[in-house]
Amino acid sequence: MSSENKEQHNLSPRDLPEEAYGFPPELPLGAQRGPSTDSRQFEPSDRRRAFRRIHMELHEKPDTNIKQLVMRKLHKSCQCNATKVRNRIFDFFPVLRWLPKYDLKKNILGDMMSGLIVGILLVPQSIAYSLLAGQEPIYGLYTSFFASIIYFLFGTSRHISVGIFGILCLMIGEVVDRELHKACPDIDTTSSSIAMFSNGCVVVNHTLDGLCDKSCYAIKIGSTVTFMAGVYQVAMGFFQVGFVSVYLSDALLSGFVTGASFTILTSQAKYLLGLSLPRSNGVGSVITTWIHIFKNIHKTNICDLITSLLCLLVLVPTKELNEYFKSKLPAPIPTELIVVVAATLASHFGKLNENYNSSIAGQIPTGFMPPQAPDWSLIPNVAVDAIAISIIGFAITVSLSEMFAKKHGYTVKANQEMYAIGFCNIIPSFFHCITTSAALAKTLVKESTGCQTQLSAIVTSLVLLLVLLLIAPLFYSLQKCVLGVITIVNLRGALLKFRDLPKMWRLSRMDTVIWFVTMLSSALLSTEIGLLVGVCFSMFCVILRTQMPKISLLGLEEESEIFESISTYKNLRSKSGIKVFRFIAPLYYINKECFKSALYKKTLNPVLVKAAWKKAAKRKLKEETVTFHGDPDEVSMQLSHDPLELHTVVIDCSAIQFLDTAGINTLKEVRRDYEAIGIQVLLAQCNPSVRDSLAKGEYCKKEEENLLFYSLSEAVAFAEESQKEKGVCVVNGLSLSGD
Repeated sequence: MSSENKEQHNLSPRDLPEEAYGFPPELPLGAQRGPSTDSRQFEPSDRRRAFRRIHMELHEKPDTNIKQLVMRKLHKSCQCNATKVRNRIFDFFPVLRWLPKYDLKKNILGDMMSGLIVGILLVPQSIAYSLLAGQEPIYGLYTSFFASIIYFLFGTSRHISVGIFGILCLMIGEVVDRELHKACPDIDTTSSSIAMFSNGCVVVNHTLDGLCDKSCYAIKIGSTVTFMAGVYQVAMGFFQVGFVSVYLSDALLSGFVTGASFTILTSQAKYLLGLSLPRSNGVGSVITTWIHIFKNIHKTNICDLITSLLCLLVLVPTKELNEYFKSKLPAPIPTELIVVVAATLASHFGKLNENYNSSIAGQIPTGFMPPQAPDWSLIPNVAVDAIAISIIGFAITVSLSEMFAKKHGYTVKANQEMYAIGFCNIIPSFFHCITTSAALAKTLVKESTGCQTQLSAIVTSLVLLLVLLLIAPLFYSLQKCVLGVITIVNLRGALLKFRDLPKMWRLSRMDTVIWFVTMLSSALLSTEIGLLVGVCFSMFCVILRTQMPKISLLGLEEESEIFESISTYKNLRSKSGIKVFRFIAPLYYINKECFKSALYKKTLNPVLVKAAWKKAAKRKLKEETVTFHGDPDEVSMQLSHDPLELHTVVIDCSAIQFLDTAGINTLKEVRRDYEAIGIQVLLAQCNPSVRDSLAKGEYCKKEEENLLFYSLSEAVAFAEESQKEKGVCVVNGLSLSGD
């Protein structure tokens, strides 16, 4: 062999000049290759398969002066002109954009019908959910009234219905009961002559100005929680941190709502039986409440029990009929309102409270109370509770807004939605209201009855205003058990989620497990802890998916020249001496060992091969003469694998989203281990982030950048050509040197 050929044969693939692959290095991207300019001409007999490397030139990064950049940004943001002010105002009050363009002839009928129906449905629900929040019925009506008007001004969704929401009422009720108990541990929940202050409690036998009874103190707690939740939501909108909601997946939210529904059902069971029980709080409150119920079951009020059964027999079938015939009915039958009216009349004329000691709603005042600021001294006590309430409120509102916007072909601004729901809590908190959000059931009713714009919310608020000014006192004799039944029946949608579990299991077992964990923790522990457990568990599942990712060896489909998993598809061909490995996950400190072990298992373990070589070398040194008669394959078995059969490992990086320091070091170790036994490692289809990380981590030297490829085909062609340049050919699966 000539010295020139011997020199070229000893070059490693990354040392080969690009002229060796059939084109000059200065060949521009997209140019046709002409005759080779290299002194060594390609003869037809060589049959070398030349290929073109893709060359991309980076833009030169301009020198940026940080001070000038900041000043330019500030100057641009601080510029003030009439157009900019107008756009800012219109963005903050979206109603100013669409209301002047309102098509009265086209939209008014649908908006009036949907607003009227939702308003009728909200009356009994607002009264019922007030009890869930530990408040008097009037405060639930206030909440739905103010929320409808404020969202009309600030909201960007045309269809969602914002008002009182059962899950949030439950969370507020738990805070209210806790703070009431802290203020006065010996409080009698049925007493109306207890004066309480934020620093203690004083029992008096009469009502004085300046003193606040149990109901007044309860709404102070509720409105303070509402104020803080609204502040958090507006702050999240201002700092544009709505990304927090992405941690609340659909499976997590569904499981949380279903789990909280069991807590709501449990809290209302005592009303159905007419029992006067203290409300249980803390971990395991559901179990504790049922223990108290069964211990006091002998005290059941028969009148309340019969009324509850009758209401269930009416409401459950009619809800099913409304659902079954929703496509044929112009509007759902307002069964709840019919039941409330009938039950109120029966209770009034039958004197159920006087004759059977049935629990009733009591006096509901008309008109509005004067505005009052939240109790600032309570803020340290409820600030943490308000965080979970605010996140749940805006997550449900934003997700419903986007869902119905996508369905009807318009867009909503998630950031503005956070402002809207935040102001729906901050402003009403000064008017004795509790936390609000969008609700799926009422939104579906609103959409199905012809809603076109948020003008329907004004119609809804007018219905509630009529009740607040005139009709509210008529509900004096309404039994609380009826309100409990209405609350439980409205949980039907959340409880029916169990029917979707088989389909969810088929689609994603991981989501189903997240649903179960969140549901059980929300029901058996508490709503706040359940939400926290659900978020932590779902994040753990994401980490688990990256820790145990899918891995595969790839083969070539010749007609399309596409590489796919050999274990998944048939009739894929592998290139001799080349293994293409795919790792579907980011490569970082958690899964680095998984990556290395999987790669070695699927291809060849260089550590074992090197150890076998050392062992064989020691054995040869001990033996004075070495004679071996046998099949060459037996030799390869002694060395675990024949290292000459595999010459290149190509790692498909298309599914590796990012690398951290541990990931870069792992790639370096893998490359070093393989090169120690004469196998080259090539990376293909790296995204810009991975390329940048490799460059910063000094994965390869400047002259070795040709080891990074834009496609698998290019990497495989490079591997084949490099072996030919080394003078190696493959015969019957054995690699033989050209020497």
